[in-house]
Amino acid sequence: MTETITLEQIDRIVALIHSKTSHRPRVGIILGSGLGGLAANVEEAAVLPFQELPGWPLSTVIGHQGHLVLGHMEGLPVAVMQGRVHYYEGYSMAEVGLPVRVLQRLGIEILIVTNAAGAVNPGYEPGDVMLIKDHVNLIGMAGLNPLRGPNLDVFGPRFPDMSQPYDRALGGMAHHVAESENLLLHEGVYISLAGPSFESPADLRFLRGIGADAVGMSTVPEVIVARHGGTRVLGFSGISNKANLDGDTVTSHEEVLAAGQLIVPKLTTLIRGVLRRL
Repeated sequence: MTETITLEQIDRIVALIHSKTSHRPRVGIILGSGLGGLAANVEEAAVLPFQELPGWPLSTVIGHQGHLVLGHMEGLPVAVMQGRVHYYEGYSMAEVGLPVRVLQRLGIEILIVTNAAGAVNPGYEPGDVMLIKDHVNLIGMAGLNPLRGPNLDVFGPRFPDMSQPYDRALGGMAHHVAESENLLLHEGVYISLAGPSFESPADLRFLRGIGADAVGMSTVPEVIVARHGGTRVLGFSGISNKANLDGDTVTSHEEVLAAGQLIVPKLTTLIRGVLRRL
């Protein structure tokens, strides 16, 4: 496990990608658990397995295919990550954030992050989509921040502002797309935990009490790295299960993957609609 990432490590991966494809992405997209099917919409695709990228952390979780797909979507050059890694897999926070650093050096201006999340808000149903308006960095409050260690000044300052982690203009576009397509789009707060265990009913009641609407085990470290580098962020949570506030239901990863079948078409519509408006 590598606790810090150097610019040389990042640029080694960038150089290999440049040797494989002439695509130069403007938009990066990270696809969460069970959501990798959205990458089928990439045209003129160059597909690079993560294991071919030197130092790129490899996904070990079912539902994360482990490919970087470069091409075009709605006429825009994109880089789509089919899968991500998580702290609970044994990676450091710096390693979790490494792919975003590579995307930034490839030239992205916007990062679209997606995840499969559990409902904390009792009004959310499996298959719903939530626009992330803000997050609670609970794991960061415990000291697990991807910016720990020497600051990479080429990306941003030692102490980056996080007052608007999610771009309001991009969020507004997402709402316009949802209205035009007659899609239900919630807007709420995402909270990131370390995992891999799911939350207890008491956990969920606590999280609801501090303002969370959805909970997951990813996304926030990537958003912090993106904002440190000045990248605009749009975030969506696909709701995979109802809030288990009374402990009467069992949550499983299989349930998360099954919900992805409902969520992918909605996310595809939302993301393609936003890309058309850029």
